[in-house]
Amino acid sequence: MLRLPFFLAKGFVAAESFEGAIPVIDRIHRQGLLTTVDLLGEHVKRKQRALAGRDTYIHLLRALAASDGLDRNISIKLSMIGQVISEEFCLDNLRAILEVARGTGAFVRLDMEDTGLIDSTLAIFEATYPDYRDHVGVVLQAYLKRTGRDVDRMCDLRARVRLCKGAYKEPANLASQRMSVIRKHFVAHMRTLLQHGRYPAIATHDDLMIEATRSFARSAGITTDRFEFQMLFGLRPRTQLQIVQQGYNMRVYIPFGDMWLPYYSRRLRERPENILFLLRNLFRR
Repeated sequence: MLRLPFFLAKGFVAAESFEGAIPVIDRIHRQGLLTTVDLLGEHVKRKQRALAGRDTYIHLLRALAASDGLDRNISIKLSMIGQVISEEFCLDNLRAILEVARGTGAFVRLDMEDTGLIDSTLAIFEATYPDYRDHVGVVLQAYLKRTGRDVDRMCDLRARVRLCKGAYKEPANLASQRMSVIRKHFVAHMRTLLQHGRYPAIATHDDLMIEATRSFARSAGITTDRFEFQMLFGLRPRTQLQIVQQGYNMRVYIPFGDMWLPYYSRRLRERPENILFLLRNLFRR
């Protein structure tokens, strides 16, 4: 199978290995930004590959714990550790990861994938959450029509949620298609999470959503230490720094790994300006 050269993805992916990503993580951290690190990979269908994914996540947690001041915060995809093979198998692998997270004082965010995996992801999350409340959180996607119920459920649990718009291609009966509608839902869910959630992460590159969040927090008397903004590595780095300078927490999602093509493709699909970003940087030294 043809393997595309990594330089195509370099604007959105830190490196193909953790060792290669360390200087990027360190540079961003030294700028006053928080970080979460993600080993790329998804929809693994072989047990040995899923076990290798589990072991790599465990190695990543231990490496961050042994590092000099880097955030002990990672994001993982359950389909990387066996979710599409067996929920029970995946749950065992996740518990092994969370044991290390608890032992090293780390936090693990379970990324949300396409709608076919949402119920499974939430079920696995809820099965582990009682034992690892301070060490595991989940992602909810504003464009899905079910998300209001899921937000309420996570608030009842006092679970930590990352709210994003959503990047997967989903049918109209499951997900809103118009950006104006998605923004409306995003704002509604953001308000619920800020008022009733536990340290929510508001993940957006949209100026309208950033300002809506800041405005609501001010009006509701919600202090800046009760939530954080999140953005993706390579997108709007100046804005990331500006938000920190304004007194808000900002976490940068830093992906790495050789299984970067699905992630890279979603980044190009979700925002037309990302394609322009890529073209501008192809030949930049």
